[in-house]
Amino acid sequence: MVQKKQFKELDLSNAFLFAAALEDEETCRLVLECILGTSIGKLKVKPERSILWSSDFRCVRLDVFASDEWNVGYDLEMQNANEGNLPQRSRYHQAQMDLSSLKPGQDFRELSPSVIVFICNFDPFGSGLYRYTFEPRCLETDFPLGDGTKRIFLSTKGTNEEDVSGELLSFLRYVTDSTDACVERTKEEKLGKIHKRVKALKQNRELEEKYMNIGEWLQIEHRQAYKEAYKEAYKEAHEKAYKEAHEAAHEKAMAQLRELIARMTADGKAEQLPRLGEEAFYQEMVKEYHL
Repeated sequence: MVQKKQFKELDLSNAFLFAAALEDEETCRLVLECILGTSIGKLKVKPERSILWSSDFRCVRLDVFASDEWNVGYDLEMQNANEGNLPQRSRYHQAQMDLSSLKPGQDFRELSPSVIVFICNFDPFGSGLYRYTFEPRCLETDFPLGDGTKRIFLSTKGTNEEDVSGELLSFLRYVTDSTDACVERTKEEKLGKIHKRVKALKQNRELEEKYMNIGEWLQIEHRQAYKEAYKEAYKEAHEKAYKEAHEAAHEKAMAQLRELIARMTADGKAEQLPRLGEEAFYQEMVKEYHL
């Protein structure tokens, strides 16, 4: 089992610390500016926002949801494990954000623009890029659809340093190395401000206690999930073993019957073969032919 990091040892790649840091509107703005390479207006931030429209459907939890003064919605997600479903997951997030931004009776043209950002501690598409940006375009003419949506997948494992800004490169390095030394090496002003916020959070005892409590709860959930998975796996293994044993026993019995029929036929006892359906006679013949 991987040893859980202490709160003060966390990097920004930790989803809990990430959401806590970007709850601060100024920090969120600085992070978005590093990512988008443009100035962002005043933000309103709602960390770990859950959107649920019906109990019949899956709820989506957004790590950090923000909107600016021009009503652009931003969803920022930290991803440490590659489950191979980011394209579909981003589509689901997009749909949920759209549902929450349009009120009944509003025209579809009033749908808020949106930017979804997944910060990945792995390469989500395997091309060695620090940044993958997707916007809907016409395949035939390369004409932009203009629906106001953008999805950005960032990778801390990129290799194309010459194609991204120094701010973005420094930020992605900081995600996995949130230390004084990392900030001193980059000399980026925005990153210094972000780090100041992160350092202050790590000194917050109340937040540290919350992190530890969440960790304990997750461990309990993990143990319970493990028990359930073990019981299910044991049941499946038992049923499989029983089935295989039953099939093996059946095959063995059929092989014995075929051999018995062959030997009785060779001994001129073919007329007695129908009696093999009688258990007592069958066992008598098995014993006689040493099967």
